[in-house]
Amino acid sequence: MDKGHSDLLDGILARAPRSIAKAMSRAEIGAPHDRALFAKIYQRAGQAHTIGLTGVPGSGKSTMVRALAQKFRASGRTVGIVAIDPSSPFSGGAILGDRVRMGELAGDDGVFIRSMATRGSLGGLTRGCMEAVDILDAAGFDVILIETVGVGQDEVDIARAALSVVVVSAPGLGDDIQAIKAGVLEIADIHAVSKCDRKEAEKTVAELNGMLTIGLSGRNRQGWPVRVIATSAQTGQGIDDLVKNLEDHQQHLETSGERTTRQHEIAEMRVLKAAEEIARERVITAHENVRDSAFENVRKRTVDPYSAALELIKSS
Repeated sequence: MDKGHSDLLDGILARAPRSIAKAMSRAEIGAPHDRALFAKIYQRAGQAHTIGLTGVPGSGKSTMVRALAQKFRASGRTVGIVAIDPSSPFSGGAILGDRVRMGELAGDDGVFIRSMATRGSLGGLTRGCMEAVDILDAAGFDVILIETVGVGQDEVDIARAALSVVVVSAPGLGDDIQAIKAGVLEIADIHAVSKCDRKEAEKTVAELNGMLTIGLSGRNRQGWPVRVIATSAQTGQGIDDLVKNLEDHQQHLETSGERTTRQHEIAEMRVLKAAEEIARERVITAHENVRDSAFENVRKRTVDPYSAALELIKSS
């Protein structure tokens, strides 16, 4: 690791905002020469409680992230936030800026907020997201909140990225339990029904509890009972209960041994994602004539896409 990387790592370990931000920008770019830096950062991470929040658009995830961060800060814990935003079709950057979304937290030295653009990624996360989590973890933040983009039914990557998963549902969206079809609701360790001051909230809570009683509770949680909590981030109702349940889930992960299981799942996901990225890089950097020939053969249907991809990987 060169001196520039060493200085950046020192800044991260000292929780210097400029170093953290610079490293996160490098994570989004994903240049191969920075991998030595992120390898060192990864070795220093692994202590924080990572909490993923997902849900359909309009469910109030950002407002809930802000409310949770304020509660964690009130108890003396430091908080890192990685908010995945839609990408601008022109610049490729995040459309919604972190300071705009969570301005009330911006002046708190115990909070670091980073918006990251999807850049076409599926699954609710984005390139560099997990490295950003590592950076905040290595910097010593106690709790890291990961807010997915809100693309709807495909946001299941968060189940392999966070130790605790909160699925946020809002009443009155016209399709309260639609996400169950794709398993989004099934990944929840805790269901948070937001905007519970609305009259439809009781119906949403009842529907979710009904789904849990028929076994739609997702993966094996080693005895953890999935809870449904009615909340209002605007009034503060239910937020204390949500924080208490997140703390209980963190304790459950430790005492049941499930933390190790989930860490293994996260490791598996990250290795496979890294392998996909390396394979893609090799294909993209393959000899132009070989690459163009493969594309043309697929267009002519003389070769199928899978066989063409294998040949590109072999030649790269």
